[in-house]
Amino acid sequence: MSREAAIANAEEAFRTGAFREVLERRVAIHTESRRPDRGDVLAAYLTDEMAPSLQAMGFATELLHEDASPAPYLFAERDEGAPITVFVYGHGDVVNGQEAEWHAGLSPWTITDRDGVWYGRGVADNKGQHTVNFEALKAVLAARGKLGFNAKILVDMGEETGSPGLRELAERHKERFAADVLVASDGPRFAASRPTLFMGSRAGIDIIMTVAPREGAHHSGNWGGLLSNPAIRLSHAIAAIVGPTGQIKVKGWTPPEIMPSIRRALAGLELAPGPDEPAIDPAWGEPGLTKVEQVYAWCSFEVLTFLTGDPDAPQSAIPDKAWARCQLRFTADVEPQDVIPALRAHLDAAGFDDVALERGRQSMVRATRLDPEDPWVVRAARSIEETLGEPPMVLPNFGGTLPNDIFAEVVGMKTLWVPHSYPGCSQHAPNEHVPAHIFEEGLKIMAGLYYDLGEAGEWPD
Repeated sequence: MSREAAIANAEEAFRTGAFREVLERRVAIHTESRRPDRGDVLAAYLTDEMAPSLQAMGFATELLHEDASPAPYLFAERDEGAPITVFVYGHGDVVNGQEAEWHAGLSPWTITDRDGVWYGRGVADNKGQHTVNFEALKAVLAARGKLGFNAKILVDMGEETGSPGLRELAERHKERFAADVLVASDGPRFAASRPTLFMGSRAGIDIIMTVAPREGAHHSGNWGGLLSNPAIRLSHAIAAIVGPTGQIKVKGWTPPEIMPSIRRALAGLELAPGPDEPAIDPAWGEPGLTKVEQVYAWCSFEVLTFLTGDPDAPQSAIPDKAWARCQLRFTADVEPQDVIPALRAHLDAAGFDDVALERGRQSMVRATRLDPEDPWVVRAARSIEETLGEPPMVLPNFGGTLPNDIFAEVVGMKTLWVPHSYPGCSQHAPNEHVPAHIFEEGLKIMAGLYYDLGEAGEWPD
């Protein structure tokens, strides 16, 4: 059977409603990993839904346990004795449903189609995306009788809480997880209308900054002008970190330069927010960079929250403490273990040794990317172009954070991500949604890509 037959099978799954039926069943499962009472539900998603589905496709499945994880991981393997091995990752957990905040007539646990847009918790992040990939594998099997490559699948039920235990799991099962390439899906496309290929992700570190010069608040009339105000101190410390238009001032927090291959990949691309997305601030960010370079090739610092005194009942008093949770999003050019020490040195030199620093996240995720001109990237992009008749957007990395470093560095494989969502999807918010045409295109893209991966002679060593 042919490549065209595999793509036709994927199209048929969408046209007949078979794909939607599978996704509806998965969306209906309340896999909220941030709720401590959902452990049994998270496990059931694997044992009752994913394992039977993968076993029907000829995969051997096993639950792998890590003490730190709220649920087991599902590992599935299909060994065809082929020359290459493809690893597929997806996560079945979602953020909280936030049922009361969805628009009238919508539910997080039911797929609702409104004018060709599918609403439901997990349709974008990540049930819709891994369902596209698994159904595309099924389409290839139906067309060829085999995949043409060895396949390994890992389903994570804790990604929304930082994938606890995943690094330890990968280290313990490094040989078992070994593969030539990861081909997975998460995050958004560059735009709803543009198929996208990216090869890694930025990483993020939350930084807690505290100024607490004394115990207790003191009357601002009696003590104003005599006591340092921690909110003012912390405000100026933040101003020493980032300029008034977002330019980062800390040495070592930005790339020394943007690689030529990355500049070439991003050249000519323009960010065009959709009608439901915020307008871009034209003067914000690092001078001399395009807006696309700001997101995909540079770093950004954000103040997530700032607290001093009692916002609900302000008093005429100098507060005793000011506290801020900030975040650095960084690229593969920045070493994560150097972020806090670099900030400490920077603040001390600027006279802010009274600002205490603490890392807000326990996991240390590294940013990763594969060169946009790597042969695996070039071949994957060619496959997508052959399927759709137009080349995909090729981005060096996703703007957000994924546990990609575990696959790229701990296990040691090339990493390719083909997202089946878009920037305005409202993931992590009420009214999460995906235009159905993205799923339809995604099924075709992945059926073609997986079929081509089975043609081992065309792929690099």
